[in-house]
Amino acid sequence: MPFTGPCPHDGLPALLTCPVCRARLVPAGRALRCAEGRHSFDVARQGYLSLMTGRRARSADTPEMVRARTAFLGAGHYAPLASRLAGLALSLCPADGTVLDAGVGTGYYLAAVLDALPGALGLGLDTSAYALRAAARAHPRAGAASWDVWRPLPVRTGSVDLVLNVFAPRNGGEFHRVLRPDGALLVLTPASGHLRELRSRLGLLSVDPAKERRLHSALGDRFRHERTERLEYVLRLGGRDLDALVSMGPTAHHIDADELRRRIARLSCPQPVTVSVRASVYRPR
Repeated sequence: MPFTGPCPHDGLPALLTCPVCRARLVPAGRALRCAEGRHSFDVARQGYLSLMTGRRARSADTPEMVRARTAFLGAGHYAPLASRLAGLALSLCPADGTVLDAGVGTGYYLAAVLDALPGALGLGLDTSAYALRAAARAHPRAGAASWDVWRPLPVRTGSVDLVLNVFAPRNGGEFHRVLRPDGALLVLTPASGHLRELRSRLGLLSVDPAKERRLHSALGDRFRHERTERLEYVLRLGGRDLDALVSMGPTAHHIDADELRRRIARLSCPQPVTVSVRASVYRPR
């Protein structure tokens, strides 16, 4: 559940460690405090836990990106992806297990996974305060906390059954550390054909054709690749959905919004758009 109210859910604070001294965190009113009492972290009024200090990551989702993502996902366009992740989670995580979503965004995929695991708890980490406001409300058995997944995770060693990583950065060493020995890492990445109809016409960032090979290589020292599934289907999108699709992703950091809309206006609608992704399962070595 979100970190709201005077006493956050017992299971989630027990999962966390102080990002400064690595001591366990305990509830203290509308905050969590390390066991030695030296460091305290507030719960924002929107329900997420503020763990990060200093300047936020430059690539964090903006309010406009979060609004676009909420609209696009709410329309159900990526529901098949969420459904497939939930199906995989059923075979990878105990029904009462613990799920860590590293790069949780608005919590859309974490919520789908928790719906499939009726007794599980979820924790989402993200750098964007705007995305975390949505993630904190995404599911009654999920909490959200601000954190950069490139840094050592504020999570107890060997405490997580499933790490979920959807279109987000991967910290293989830390994912391995927080997973139980029989846990699993579930990664969703775009395939080379993802959004292919839009890439050149709208100037979207390209997908590296060697992405899957680089993923296996980056994780290979600590993880064993168990299997990869490919999911591909075609959407037919109008101008508003096209605008939301492009505005919710990393291209939004590189193309002016007005210029993007001018490019979309030149497309014929409804526009066919291919969704092509890979869901890969890894086990700790």
